[in-house]
Amino acid sequence: MDAIIIVLVILVVLVIIALVQTIQVIQQASAAIVERFGRYTRTLNAGLNIVVPFIDRIRNRIDLREQVVPFPPQPVITQDNLVVNIDTVIYYQVTDARAATYEVSNYIQAIEQLTVTTLRNIIGGMDLERTLTSREEINAALRGVLDEATGKWGIRVNRVELKAIEPPTSIQDSMEKQMRADRDKRAAILQAEGVRQSEILQAEGAKQSEILRAEGDAKASALRAEGEAQAIRTVFEAIHAGDADQKLLSYQYVQMLPKIASGDSNKLWIVPSEIGDALKGLGGNLNRITGNGTGNGPDGGAGDPGTLNKPQVGRQQPRIE
Repeated sequence: MDAIIIVLVILVVLVIIALVQTIQVIQQASAAIVERFGRYTRTLNAGLNIVVPFIDRIRNRIDLREQVVPFPPQPVITQDNLVVNIDTVIYYQVTDARAATYEVSNYIQAIEQLTVTTLRNIIGGMDLERTLTSREEINAALRGVLDEATGKWGIRVNRVELKAIEPPTSIQDSMEKQMRADRDKRAAILQAEGVRQSEILQAEGAKQSEILRAEGDAKASALRAEGEAQAIRTVFEAIHAGDADQKLLSYQYVQMLPKIASGDSNKLWIVPSEIGDALKGLGGNLNRITGNGTGNGPDGGAGDPGTLNKPQVGRQQPRIE
């Protein structure tokens, strides 16, 4: 009786194991390789799959999603014999699970080694300066080589990126000094350009100021001359309107003489010949006012002023210093 129970338990366990091996659930974006007696049979896709227990075997489960693999820095020699360390990142995706399983033993390691050798070939034909400034060119060349080589492995390389390109420390110091010198040069050029522009603007401002000042002086002189002319016309019209006689004109003539000689620069000034007539008329008027006339003139005054009051001025133009 006990033996029968043991046999039943063993049968139940075998049935459970067979059911577990028969029903295979594959996750989404995954694939599984099935071998029968060590030979490839089929590829299981996502979902519920049935296999023959104890005959079929799941060899490998492969993730079909895009993978990102960073590779450690690799030393690469440039065309000008400088060693640079380059970090790379590969974006790849398995498109054929069977080829990725049977065409290459370890496709990640194969991609890494292929990347290193391709980088050395590409960077070996470039100098350091071109290497530092040609990342897009290096990425495109590297992606083309990897995509062609990994196609038969059932892998598609989507992108290749260079994370960093690190030249030697001595070269970095030299590059920093060169960059600093370039920045100082650009700063000096910009400062000189600013000074030149400032001086040009100042000169333009001074020129414009002088032009405006000259225009203002010209307009002021014109207005001043016009005002003086207007004043002369007004005085002339007032004199004619008032019918001024010779006596008033003679008196105004004498009053203007001190003003003519008042300037510091007037070392020599000329008295016109008409001043004699003016003084003669003015003296006659003063004699009649004070009662010193002879009474022989037409108005009861002196026809000619007395000998003491008669100005000794001829018709010539005397010079007075």
